Amino acid sequence: MERPIVGISMGDPFGNGPEITVKALNDPEVYKTCRPLVVGDRSCMEYALAVSRKVNGIDLKLNLVESPAQGRYEYGTIDLIDLGIVPKDKIPDTLAEDPPKAFDVGPCALGGEAAFQYVVKVIDLAMKKEIQATVTNALSKEAINMAGHHYSGHTEIYAEYTGTKKYAMMLAHHDLRVVHVSTHVSLREACDRVKKERVLEVIEIANKACKDMGIENPRIAVAGLNPHCGEFGLCGREEVDVIQPTIEKVVKETGWNVTGPYSADTLFISALKGDFDVVVTMYHDQGQIALKLVGFQRCITVAGGQPYPIATCAHGTAFDKVGKASVTTDSFERAVRTTAQMALAKRTKANG
Repeated sequence: MERPIVGISMGDPFGNGPEITVKALNDPEVYKTCRPLVVGDRSCMEYALAVSRKVNGIDLKLNLVESPAQGRYEYGTIDLIDLGIVPKDKIPDTLAEDPPKAFDVGPCALGGEAAFQYVVKVIDLAMKKEIQATVTNALSKEAINMAGHHYSGHTEIYAEYTGTKKYAMMLAHHDLRVVHVSTHVSLREACDRVKKERVLEVIEIANKACKDMGIENPRIAVAGLNPHCGEFGLCGREEVDVIQPTIEKVVKETGWNVTGPYSADTLFISALKGDFDVVVTMYHDQGQIALKLVGFQRCITVAGGQPYPIATCAHGTAFDKVGKASVTTDSFERAVRTTAQMALAKRTKANG
């Protein structure tokens, strides 16, 4: 079956995204699963190529294209749609120094604007069905907001530009997966968001996301909100009044394999043993801490509820390490492979 085209937004141009992209696409195995297409800036990719060539001995070339149809998609060449946002004079002259000169711009409006536009472009290509999946490289929420785009993360950008009303963020590490009822809000607000409608919505998204990954009958565990699941109402009633009734409703109406609520301090022990395919958590850190503890460099984030496969690496931009060629690509490569597999599964299902 023809390899899907995976659109890769380059990430913050002053962060580790360009170097991660170069190093990851130096792996020929990536090209066996998909046709990677980078959306970013030529100036930044040339800098990353120069750094990687001098420090790591990586010898790749850029192929500038205007549309996905023009890509070569061959190992040794990185196909790039250049948006031309970052001027070349904003990037250090790597050819003049050995080792290459590093720089630490940090979060800024220019970087935020560029990163935002890369994401918008890959969304546009996917919605036009010119590509089959997208991967977002590391970006800075601070920089994006400095540029005037007020989103709490890339998931919210995707939701708005794809017109998706019901969505959630799934974090995954091998067979351990987590979907959140709330993500980038204060803890006080997170508690207020534990409502029957939202818990039901996230269970539905978790079920669909797992099926999109090829899991036929997902085993869904639902975490409680309060310590020890509220001790039957002694230290919180959300489990009694909201979470348990919602689980019972889902099971009765759909027959899905949904159980809980479980106390979060022991739930992940069972999940790690393989008792569940996905865990629905009530707020951001309840799930993120568990996932990043077991595999920080290898976790990926999958956007659930979207019209096509979307994933991103689960780490930040590491502004202070740019130009040192010390990036690790495990999370990014896993995101690329996961979206490619999901795109293939979606195509197979559509073809019967």
